[in-house]
This record gives sequence, structure tokens and C-alpha cells, in this order.
Amino acid sequence: MTSGTSATGDTAAARQAIDEGRTALGIELGSTRIKATLIDESGRALASGSSTWENQFVEGLWTYSLEAVHAGLREAYADLTAEVARAYGVTPSTYGSLGVSAMMHGYLAFDADGELLVPFRTWRNTNTGPAAETLSQSFGVNIPLRWSVAHYFQALLDSEAHVARVSSLTTLAGYVHKLLSGQNVLGVGDASGMFPIDAATGGYDATLLQRFDELASAKGAPTGLLELLPPVLPAGAEAGTLTAEGAAVLDPSGTLQPGAPLCPPEGDAGTGMVATNAVAKRTGNVSAGTSIFAMVVLERPLANMHHEIDVVTTPEGLPVAMVHCNNGSSELGAWVGIFAEFAAALGVKAESDQIFGAVLGNALEAGDGADGLLAYNLLSGEPIAGTDEGRPLFVRTPGSRLTLAGFGRAQLYGVFATLSLGMRILASEGVAVDTMFAHGGLFRTGGVAQRVLAAAVGSPVAVGEGAGEGGSWGIALLAAYTRAVKDGSAAGRDLGTWLNETVFAATAVEPVTPSEQDVADYAAYLERWQAGLAVQHAAIKAIS
Repeated sequence: MTSGTSATGDTAAARQAIDEGRTALGIELGSTRIKATLIDESGRALASGSSTWENQFVEGLWTYSLEAVHAGLREAYADLTAEVARAYGVTPSTYGSLGVSAMMHGYLAFDADGELLVPFRTWRNTNTGPAAETLSQSFGVNIPLRWSVAHYFQALLDSEAHVARVSSLTTLAGYVHKLLSGQNVLGVGDASGMFPIDAATGGYDATLLQRFDELASAKGAPTGLLELLPPVLPAGAEAGTLTAEGAAVLDPSGTLQPGAPLCPPEGDAGTGMVATNAVAKRTGNVSAGTSIFAMVVLERPLANMHHEIDVVTTPEGLPVAMVHCNNGSSELGAWVGIFAEFAAALGVKAESDQIFGAVLGNALEAGDGADGLLAYNLLSGEPIAGTDEGRPLFVRTPGSRLTLAGFGRAQLYGVFATLSLGMRILASEGVAVDTMFAHGGLFRTGGVAQRVLAAAVGSPVAVGEGAGEGGSWGIALLAAYTRAVKDGSAAGRDLGTWLNETVFAATAVEPVTPSEQDVADYAAYLERWQAGLAVQHAAIKAIS
């Protein structure tokens, strides 16, 4: 398995596979990029394309427009096919299978004619506190602020006029999947971010559905929730085929032909698990991007409900404990942008990875140069940290030494701070994990982020070769698995076995085990960081 365009693979064989449609295409709509990745039958990434986009803060809520969804899909797909043409001299007209993934949760509500009733409300919004609290207490299960059911129930509590017209609810991945296939379905992992899943049935929890309907009907809900939610499918199931209309969404030129089978649409949590081969019990993964989250596949149910912990599922439906933090590496990325401007002002052109390397390269050798430096990456509210809003801050004591190494270390420690608070809760529950697998562009920087993460979570951390590819590669693998189940080549193997034997068999990863000193240094920083949260709360009150 190799990420990116293959420099050492058999180009002629890859060209033939592309020309004959023996490939899988994965598309993921992330928070800052829409990315498409093409893989061969062994899971090797052949090419990728992307489009950048940003959320907008409109009338107090974070959103993306559906027009931006359509435009970004076309741009990412065109970028991919251009890369394929450059590398292999052929333009794809079909695929063996394809799949769609996207950032999880949020609120997409449609009327009976398929019209969006209110702008897409993303996972980043924290206006659903009353709904989440009421549902969590009633269910005895944590319902996070960003879950679709919390958004819907909050709209009921707020007596929003559109609720009476809601005919269907879905996720961003579910919306795009329906655009391409006409099928209104969800993969179980993505569905688990809409409403709790019953591990025994693999579908929505029937007892909790009834309890929700009792609460919702008292608030005037006209329809039972099950009628609004998409049907649930596990990994490997067929979820429709690419229609002529769907092909035109991706490729208005008409080169792409209909007919390719689609796998169930999945959320970014599920594709991260697949991309890191962390779908079996006692495995876990960390995805670092605009948000950051850790997933641990559970051996047994948690003993207690924790507001800091979501219980979701793998793409096959196994229960997973999820520590989700709204704020990840965006603030660090903004500082890297400032350094890029500084370099440009000096007449030096530097790539983003070079600047990340310069800022973080000596972070672990900062020594006491990092003492007294605190970085808060909170661009938006962070429930684990107890904040409804965010104010990104860099704070230092008057006697501290301000160095690039110390600055980089404080920023990187700050990226993982809220995540480590959630991981401490899992440790208190006795949740065991053998190795955490990490993915996301942050881990491309010379192993520095990998080592800090190991200290933050207190367990070995491995970064695979596909770490920078992330979810688009993960959903491409799920698409390939669906194809393998359909044609019989999966031979009754579950997803984890198929990944181990087909994709990761020849992949060697070297986990980094945290040293006692690394753990102690991080723990000392985290203690100062928690104490300094008072500064964050003061900034929220003072700066609007």
C-alpha cells in the first residue's frame, strides 16, 4: 500500500486497471478540503484530487452551502481525473466501485419535495445544549451537542417553523450519496452520529426511538423519528449504483458513465478507522484536522455515561468510544500561515510542510524553554473544556523565554490538550487499547506530532503510510470491500480480516512508545493548561 501517485508501481498495469474500471473511487467532504482518491484492487492509492472550501458563520451558526458542495465535488473530481491523465495517460469513464464520506453529525432537514428547509448546521455548532441535556438524561446515553437528533430536538424546543415540514433528515455524506445514487441510506457508523445504534440489531435503538417520540410529540413533532431517519446498512452492503444524474454531478463533461456500485456512505470517524486499520476490538485511532477525535473499539460497554464520550460504531457496527474535540490543528495552521507571510516578505518561498517542519522540528528539544507558554486552539466552543465559544490565545508568563522551539511545543501540546482530557476518562473506565493509529496531515512532520500524541494519550502511537491520505482513502477501501463482497473475492471475510489480508499485510508500521519523561512533560503542561482555562473564560466574556 502506498499513498499518492505511485512512482514505483507498474504504470502499465495501473493504466489497464483504470481503463477497465478495476478501481475504487473514494470521495470525502472534510471540513477544509473535499478530496477524491483512486485506488487499485489491492488498496494502493493511484492518484488523488482535491478542492478547498471553508465553513461560513451565518446568523450565528456554522454552515456550508449546498452550492459549495456541488462545486467542490466537481472541482475535486476534475483535479483527480487530471492527475490520472498526467500520470497514466487515460481518463476514467467508470469504476469498479465508489463511496462517499463526510464530516459527521450536523443537521440537514428536507421537505417532501427534497428542498432544504434551513441551511446545513454543521457539527461545529454548540447551540443545542438544552436538547442534548434533556435527551441524555432521558436516554441514560450521552447525546452530544453535534448529533443530528440534538439539532432536531433543539429546533422543536425553539418552535422553529420549519419543523412541521420536515420529511427527512440525513448527514452530509448521506446527502451526497443520494445525489449520486438516488438512494437514501447511511452506513451504520455515520448513522450512529444521528441517533444511538443497538449493537444487537445493527439498527437504531427501538427503545430510545420510542422514548424520543414521547418527548418530541409533547413539543408538537408531527412525525415519528424513524420515518425521518435514513435506513442503516453495514460495511460490505450494496447501496445503489451511480445514476446518469449522479455521474453528471461529478463530471459534467459526460465522460463518466453510470453503473458503478456504491458502498454505504460513511462518516469521517468510520473512514478514519478503516484508513488506520483500527476496526477490531482493542484498536484505536486518532484523526487530526480542523477537529480532532480519538476512537477506541470497545470490548465491553462503558459502565457509566460521560458527557465527554460519544458511543458510536465501526462501519460494521461494533461499539466505539469516541472522544471528539471541536478544535484541532486549525489555529496551528493559522500560525504557520503567518510564518509563510513572513518568509514571503523576505523573498523566500516555502511550502507549507517546510514551515510546519521549521516550527515543530525542534519542539521536543525545547526543554524549559517551553515553561510558561500556553496555547489555546479554541476557535469554537469546546464542551470537554467547558466553553460554549472559543477565543484562540497564546499566553506566556513574564519570566518565560519565548523561542521558536518553545512556541512550537506549546502549540502542538495545545492541539492535543482537550483530547487527552477525554482519554483520561476512558482510562478510568478500564478501556484498554494496544496501539493507537494516527492519521491526518499533521503527522507528516518528522514524527514530532506522533511522539507528542503518544505522551498525550499514554499509549503507543503508530502512523501508517496512508496517514496523509486520510478519509478519502478509507472510503475508497470501503467501496473496494463492497465490490469484493459482491464478486465473492472477500470470501466471507469480515472487514477487519479483509483489510489485514488484502491492504495492510505488507505494511510495516513502527509505533512510538512514550518515554516517562515525555509523559511527565506533557502532564505538567496539561496541568498548567487546565489552570489557565480561566483566561479563556475571561476572554470569552471580554471579547465579543
